[in-house]
Amino acid sequence: MTSNYTVTVLGLGAMGLPMATRLASQLTVHGFDIAEPRLRLAEESGVKTFASARDAAQDTDALLLAVRNSEQLDDVLFGGNGVASVLKPGAVVILTSTVGTEAIPSTVARLAEFGVGLVDAPLSGGPKRAGEGDLLIVVGAEPAARESARPVLELLASTLTVVGDKPGDGQALKTVNQLLCGIHIAAAAEAMALADALGLDQAKTLAALEAGAAGSFMLSNRGPRILEAYTEEGAEVLSRLDIFVKDMGIVGKATRSAGLATPVAAAAEQLYLLGQAHGLAAADDSAVIKVVAPTKRTSGEG
Repeated sequence: MTSNYTVTVLGLGAMGLPMATRLASQLTVHGFDIAEPRLRLAEESGVKTFASARDAAQDTDALLLAVRNSEQLDDVLFGGNGVASVLKPGAVVILTSTVGTEAIPSTVARLAEFGVGLVDAPLSGGPKRAGEGDLLIVVGAEPAARESARPVLELLASTLTVVGDKPGDGQALKTVNQLLCGIHIAAAAEAMALADALGLDQAKTLAALEAGAAGSFMLSNRGPRILEAYTEEGAEVLSRLDIFVKDMGIVGKATRSAGLATPVAAAAEQLYLLGQAHGLAAADDSAVIKVVAPTKRTSGEG
């Protein structure tokens, strides 16, 4: 991997900026964001910023996208100011978002008209792990496209799993992943709400649960933030609640298409939808505890 390889990161938000910073440690990185403060932060981290997405995408070897949904994916690539037409033949688009499998075939076909491949590479791990190159990335892509994206993927991932040779395979596995994540966050919130209702110190309860069979990554990761949900400022927003409204919607669509009953996932989805309806869409997803228990019962810390 050398600085002769150029990757463009569009969107320098909570995940995009640490990924761009990590990549800039060994590669040439172009970046664009509509927010001027994010551009300044990126420049301080060694990212060359541009006035538009199309300018940033010129002459790049790989375009890394972290979009909210399939509509944004289509707009960024093929909309009025879409970047697909300025990508050089042989470049690859690395899609790191969870958008579901449905949008993938048409995206692949339209990119192929420009001689550009799609690497379906949804990831998880959060901003801190993104900056450390400690992400889980699952990849579905043709071997040649995977090889073209390798410098980017290997810098960002500590666990890189190739799940198939076609785009869409990564989205499929990530859909399964999000089913579990969405359930685990909701379950952690219910558990912490029950601890509070029973008069237990939530922080001590969390520590005890983490040490036993009930422990999980999401309990340890979201647990401390769940305990901050009732503070005036709430938990720091590291993953918005409405992301799981979107992701559990993708899960529901996939399970219905497969004719598969997933009642636990459906119940978790309803909690996120209720949270969104109660004005928590932009809050951290740990705030789902406030759907289960709108107020905290005990007065002690935790």
